[in-house]
Amino acid sequence: MADVPNHIGYIIDGNRRWAKQHGLPVYEGHLAGYNAIKEVIKATIKAGVNFVSIYAFSTENWKRATDEVGNLMGLAHKLAVTDLKELVENEIKVRFLGSNKGLSKQIVEDMAATEAKTAHFTRGTVAICFNYGGQQEIAEAARKCVKDGLKPEEINTQAIAERLYSPDIPPVDLVVRTSGEQRLSNFMLWRAAYSELIFLDKFWPDMTESDVADIIEEYKRRTRRFGK
Repeated sequence: MADVPNHIGYIIDGNRRWAKQHGLPVYEGHLAGYNAIKEVIKATIKAGVNFVSIYAFSTENWKRATDEVGNLMGLAHKLAVTDLKELVENEIKVRFLGSNKGLSKQIVEDMAATEAKTAHFTRGTVAICFNYGGQQEIAEAARKCVKDGLKPEEINTQAIAERLYSPDIPPVDLVVRTSGEQRLSNFMLWRAAYSELIFLDKFWPDMTESDVADIIEEYKRRTRRFGK
């Protein structure tokens, strides 16, 4: 039987389908999903989980319609600026994982400011994977090994792990994906090597604190073997 996971990773999926189901514009689906993110983060940390990662915007999401991408960037700004007070009140440390390539100077500054203002909190850490791709993260870590002058025989799993985005964030114990899809979609490929997986049929905007409790109870029933 497993204990409460140290790190849960959430793959957000179903915002657009939720909006369609309710006869609403796509943006309303993303806004509802955004509001669910905040509730899920607080409920997960309240349950004793130390690290929560959120797949908010992937490197592949740039292929979406321009107005949809713009709306997602606006929500990122809202999280980093408007809702910072709520994060501070809950003493949640915020980290952003991903590439700055393609992001506006304002978004990059917003993210850096949020990280700085919450850096001293110890109640829990949320890693927002924004402009993030798991393959890209590993490739960048490999390039850092070369840049740091490592010899081929020195490039091992530890060397790669030490050069990931925010390397102090530990492996993911449990990956949860909503909307009935059953794939990782380039999320946390390195840290999820031995993750347990849970796939939920509900759309992300419908996630509640009760779902978080059910997820953790399901995790506790599992036996992790790590290849043994």
